[in-house]
Amino acid sequence: MAESESGRPEVVVRRSARRRRTVDARREGNTVIVSVPASMSRAQEEHWVAEMLRRLERSEQRRRPGRGAGDDDLAARADRLAREHLDAAGPDGRWPRPVSVRWTRPMRTRWASCTPVDGTIRVSERLRDVPGWVLDHVLVHELAHLREAGHGPAFRALEARYPRSERAIGYLEGLSAGAGLEIGGEADED
Repeated sequence: MAESESGRPEVVVRRSARRRRTVDARREGNTVIVSVPASMSRAQEEHWVAEMLRRLERSEQRRRPGRGAGDDDLAARADRLAREHLDAAGPDGRWPRPVSVRWTRPMRTRWASCTPVDGTIRVSERLRDVPGWVLDHVLVHELAHLREAGHGPAFRALEARYPRSERAIGYLEGLSAGAGLEIGGEADED
């Protein structure tokens, strides 16, 4: 959330005589608009503004998990995805874990890359603002490269263990086309 000098986002409270019980918050640019019933007391208003800011922040973090995430957060996310989607396909019920997972400056022709030899995964800073399910697909894709170097049928079967892979691929293709980037296809192969 964009913040003012006080550390809080700019907030505008709108009172409505038609609104009876519900409170709503939405973002308009760098401002958060909180709509409350006109009959609400100032104390109730303060409580609900704080609550709605907390809810909005939590919602935005779920949708855009990369915004405030550091390398440790990214590595923990990759580990969770390996447990949930790939461990069952690994030898002895455990998928290989990368040595490091980190954000890197935007890449020209790929969203992320994996070097299986040294067990590193690098994720483009461009993905900091994508929805969590898209970032998850990219991480599962790169984790699959720890066992399968190419994009053949065995690799695609591993990638498909993440249930929203096909949808995420479409999202990334649209993002690439909309931004005029030449990212997509098999360009992420090391």
